[in-house]
Amino acid sequence: MMTVPAAVAHGGAGPGPDRQHNVELALSIATKILQSGGSAIEAAVEACVVLEDDPVFNAGTGGVFRNDGSVSLDASIQTSDGRIGFVIGMEDTPNPIRVAKDLLDEEINGLAGMGARIWADERGHTKAPVEGRPPHGNEGDTVGVIARDSQGLLACATSTGGTSHRPAGRVGDVPLPGSGFWADERASVAATGVGEAITTALLSYRVHDRFIRSSSDLHASMQWGISELIETGVSVGLIGLGSEGEAAGFSNTDMPWAPWLG
Repeated sequence: MMTVPAAVAHGGAGPGPDRQHNVELALSIATKILQSGGSAIEAAVEACVVLEDDPVFNAGTGGVFRNDGSVSLDASIQTSDGRIGFVIGMEDTPNPIRVAKDLLDEEINGLAGMGARIWADERGHTKAPVEGRPPHGNEGDTVGVIARDSQGLLACATSTGGTSHRPAGRVGDVPLPGSGFWADERASVAATGVGEAITTALLSYRVHDRFIRSSSDLHASMQWGISELIETGVSVGLIGLGSEGEAAGFSNTDMPWAPWLG
């Protein structure tokens, strides 16, 4: 039984430069892959790479400087067939999502810091200085893509340079399962915004759980999550995609996002 493919991408929650067109450009990459029969994993990762390569986003190339001037990158991917890969605190890695993807078929789920970079070197992943950029105020600009392919597989990919004005070594929600992302065979949810609030709330998992347990749709579950689990005034956004139907997005602040349904 063939599934109708779909995808959704976001470009971070909070103030910042206009980046809606950039998100739509990345989504078009996922769309082309899915339309040609490609996998949800390939679609999510390649669209995420486009976002990492775009310096307007706080991910990959555009990762923001930490308090000490360092650039430290996190990324994650989860699939609806029960696999997870995530990397934390990588330097000199323009596309950490590619490293996270390679962990999907390993015995381990996650790698951090220098160990992650050594592992990536052994597998030929690009090692190059990430120039980074000064913060645009306090925005997060995490990026995320969720894709569903014709075989029904869901894949959720997220990437970030962290948050402005944070110490070196700080870890946000993006690489933490259940916080910045969650996926199973029924749905996938990805979060963006203030990582500490998202992590404290275990936001992606709890919104996913609400969707599964209640008769509400994804959009209503997201509204519930942000209104009930996140303090007023804290910038947070969500995207989600179920095993069928179209994608949803909801945010309490500016969040460029774009859905596609095949």
